[in-house]
This record gives sequence, structure tokens and C-alpha cells, in this order.
Amino acid sequence: MSNIVAIVGRPNVGKSTFFNRLIQRREAIVDAVSGVTRDRHYGKSDWNGKEFSLIDTGGYVLGSDDVFEAEIDKQVELAIDEADAIIFMVDVESGVTGMDEDVAKLLRKVSKPVFLVVNKVDNGKRAEDAVEFYALGLGEYYTVASINGSGTGELLDALVEALPEKEEVVEEALPRFAVVGRPNAGKSSFINALIGEDRYIVTDIAGTTRDSIDTKYNRFGFEFNLVDTAGIRRKSKVKEDLEFYSVMRSVRAIEHADVCLVVLDANRGFDGQVQNIFWLAERNRKGIVVLVNKWDLVEKDHKSVKEYERVIRKQMEPFTDVPIVFISALTKQRIFKAIETAVEVYQNRSKKIKTSQLNEVLLPIIENYPPPAYKAKFVKIKYIMQLPTPQPQFAFFCNLPQYVKEPYKRFLENKLREKFGFNGVPISVYMRKK
Repeated sequence: MSNIVAIVGRPNVGKSTFFNRLIQRREAIVDAVSGVTRDRHYGKSDWNGKEFSLIDTGGYVLGSDDVFEAEIDKQVELAIDEADAIIFMVDVESGVTGMDEDVAKLLRKVSKPVFLVVNKVDNGKRAEDAVEFYALGLGEYYTVASINGSGTGELLDALVEALPEKEEVVEEALPRFAVVGRPNAGKSSFINALIGEDRYIVTDIAGTTRDSIDTKYNRFGFEFNLVDTAGIRRKSKVKEDLEFYSVMRSVRAIEHADVCLVVLDANRGFDGQVQNIFWLAERNRKGIVVLVNKWDLVEKDHKSVKEYERVIRKQMEPFTDVPIVFISALTKQRIFKAIETAVEVYQNRSKKIKTSQLNEVLLPIIENYPPPAYKAKFVKIKYIMQLPTPQPQFAFFCNLPQYVKEPYKRFLENKLREKFGFNGVPISVYMRKK
């Protein structure tokens, strides 16, 4: 389980540039999945072998100037609550501003590691100017230029040194199903309907669930933990901070889950925020079931389900092999079907396929449809095996792995799905040198 590091600071100090540099530094970035440029505010990075999740608060503040200050305070408070370490970024060009002082005031009370990072320091003169940031009362600072990466090494050395060691929590090995989605989509109502008692107070104020709550649940002879992800701290008119809170909260729940039940409100559809949460689960290689809630309130005819599904799958591309269940938490319509589907997805995710079977089924297909030749060189795939990882990953051994392009990998992934059934589960395909 990885630590969470939040990057905070006022707008335009270069948080996003710095964030992008960190998450693209390595191939091991979970973000290097094709077709996932939808949101750039959450990623994984690692340094000296220590992995951490990175959250860029900057991507969420879109309000007007007067909304900014209140927004930034909220984000910093949330980052303080949620993160294991905080990078506070300031800009040497504009010097210490009032907004920087406000943020520093919040951060001085914190017992977590805080790193003051002065950005845009790309020459000696600017390094001298950076001294004024001592005035913020946060002690030592680090100078970086996120545009070319200078100075980031020292900062990262100190950062991973300060991150708390995460104890591996040895829990009973019960599968964890996280119920995630935007505020007010009906996550708590869904769980109440399942458990048959009002474990949670459901009100129609978005975000009354404070923290994620686990409930042991036993049905169909199958026992698992249901995790209701925290909604949001407070009701707010500002769409951006709602988004920020629910994504930030979902991050933790998703990282610990085996299967994510993504609940969406049928009247709102598969909108930007739901997509953020969906891609978050996909990038973390979790099983996914999409639940369209409040289906009883939608006017429909015999074509409605098919049409609605088609629209959602279009927005999910390229990862469309995901079960979609239409439910109503209020009338309990299909809620058990939802759980049954989640159990199937969990079983798909833990499926292990024998090497002999993989080769028997796939090699003839590959022979008929080999990878396209590249610069008159022919790629020959000789052997396939599933890697011993918690989620499905496959290695295809061949003579020229570097010439196998994304579309062909997708073809292989589709064949794996077609022949072995991995509905609801992201698959990773690697080309290895024979």
C-alpha cells in the first residue's frame, strides 16, 4: 500500500508541471495506459524503490479569483487530513504573497512532513532570491525548476526518507468491494438496501458519509467486506471542490479494494467525475462493476437499457469489457444481481490460467494474425505465460518485443478476454525478449 503525497500551493506556481514530471519519470507509472489522458491530477511515482501516490491539488481549482482563496484553504486542509506528506510549492518569480502566507499558516500546525519547494529557480541569481521564503516559518526549503527537473532529485531523496513506513496490514483475506462514485449517487442507500438496516444515515445532502466504513457481508455463501467510500466533508456550491474531495477520498478506498462498484445516477449519466473514478480504478488494475442507480426514476422503453449501455461503453473506450447493472437502491431492484456480478468479477480477477492452455489456445491465433512487420523485420511470438501477480498480467515472449505496437497488444488482450473471460478486469500485456 503506498503513501499519499499532496502538492499544494496557490495557482500558477507550477504544481502541474512538477506533478507531470514526477509521474512520467519512470516506465512503472501506472498512468502509462493508452487512452487515459482524461485526468492528470492523480498518479503514481516511485523513487529509490519506494512507491507513492501523488495528488496535484492544482488541477481542481477552476473557480474565479474570489472563490480561489477559500478553495485553496479547503484543499490544503483536506490534503493535510488525507496525505502522508505535503509538498508546498511557491514561485521565486513572484516572491512571498499573501496567499502563500495563508497556506503556510495552515501548514505550520501540522505534524506531518511538509516540504517547502521554491519553483522556477533556474540560475544563481534566483537561488539567492529564494532566501526570502525563510519568512514563511517552515524552515529549510528546496529549490527546483520543474520545467527541466533540476533540484528534484534532492527533494525526492528527502521526501521518500520522510514517508512513514506503511505496515503491511495483515487482515483476514476477505475480498474488499468498494462502493465508489460521485456524491449523492446513492452509494449509502445501496449499502443500506443490501444490509437491510440503516447502518448509514442517508440524507439528501451530498456527502454525509465522513470516512470509509467497512461492513462484513455474507451472501450466496460468499463473505466479503463492503467499503462505503467517504463522500465529502461539507456540502458546497462549488462543483470543483466536490470533485476534488470525492476523488481524493476514493483514491484510498480504490487502492485497497479488489473490486470497485462504481455507482452513478441514471439521470446524470457517466459524467466527468464518474469517469475520473472509473479510470482511477482501471489504472490501479482493480475489478470494476458499473451500477446505474435510480433506474426506477428514468422514463424508458424497450430500447432504453441498450441505448444507455452503448453510450457508457463509448465513453469507457478502450476498456469496454465491464459489466453494467441497472439498479434502484430505493426499490431494491437488482441489488443482489449487482453483488453477484461483483463476486464474478472478483473471481475473474484472481483467475490463473495454465501455461500449457494459454499456448495451446493463443499460439495458433497469433500464427494466423502475426504482429505487423516493422522495417522488414518479422516479430515471432514463441511462448506465453501468466505472471504470478494478484491481477491478470501476461508475458508474451518474442524475438523483437520493441516492435510490437499498442494496437496489436490490444488485439492480444481482446483474444485473452474472448477465450478466457476476464469481464470487468483490466489486463496487462507485456512483450518480453525470448
